[in-house]
Amino acid sequence: MKTRPVVLTFAMCFVCLTLCSAQDWMIGSWKLNEANSKLIPGFAKNLTVAYSIAGDKIKCTIDGFDGQGKPLHTEWAGKFDGEYYPLSGDPKGEMRAYKKVNEREMQEVTEKDSNVTGMNRIVVFADGKSRSVITNLTDRDGDKMTSVAVYDRQ
Repeated sequence: MKTRPVVLTFAMCFVCLTLCSAQDWMIGSWKLNEANSKLIPGFAKNLTVAYSIAGDKIKCTIDGFDGQGKPLHTEWAGKFDGEYYPLSGDPKGEMRAYKKVNEREMQEVTEKDSNVTGMNRIVVFADGKSRSVITNLTDRDGDKMTSVAVYDRQ
């Protein structure tokens, strides 16, 4: 048996497993756990969030309701590299960027007309079965509010 092909095969497997496990903590379907969440009445509510691998990018699909109760479906495909990628279906955003902060935390920034329209902090719990999305908002009167949405892995 030739050692070079065997070593190369093991090396490629190691690289692939490393890349997959680095993103695995977010990949999958998440469902809103309203009982454990502290949502702000009258603001959008995302019921399900799904992350999947699409080629060399991550695809994020979100279904929920806007502040008036109308169905909302958004899609984004990009990388967790802090760069902006196109966003569809969100009336408050045209572009979105995800940036890893550490092993279990990301920052999400939404932008429209070159203005930041939303910022979220996403934290996957240590058990990997739940995550929280923390959103700091300012209402029309200038009052600051915080929303914490808790999601369970499906």
